[in-house]
Amino acid sequence: VQLVESGGGSVQAGGSLRLSCAHSGYPTSRHCMGWFRQAPGRERAGIADMYVGGSRPMYHDDLRDRDRFTIFQGEDKSTLYLEISSLKSEDTATYYCAAVEESCYSWYLDRSSEWKYWGQGTQVTVS
Repeated sequence: VQLVESGGGSVQAGGSLRLSCAHSGYPTSRHCMGWFRQAPGRERAGIADMYVGGSRPMYHDDLRDRDRFTIFQGEDKSTLYLEISSLKSEDTATYYCAAVEESCYSWYLDRSSEWKYWGQGTQVTVS
């Protein structure tokens, strides 16, 4: 399994970003993929997950301003996206794509150590 994130960068507050995670080598569309982020000095935190096949998007129960975040799969099901709107300085973090051979649940976003595959991360800086 290979996961490659892209789309990060420096953005002004109030702007939007679409992060991409190109993925390959996944066994079936029923397995779970998710987005996490890690701000400087903080633990990695789950944002959202969904099935590789594109169904059942779920967001972390404690995600603040949940409506600013949208997770979705591309039509060819080979790229996972995360759109973030109305960016704030608190969104500054390294964003990671992850995958696991398990069913998707929102509470699974609290168990980052159990996710098996990770991308290298893409940095988002909001100023």
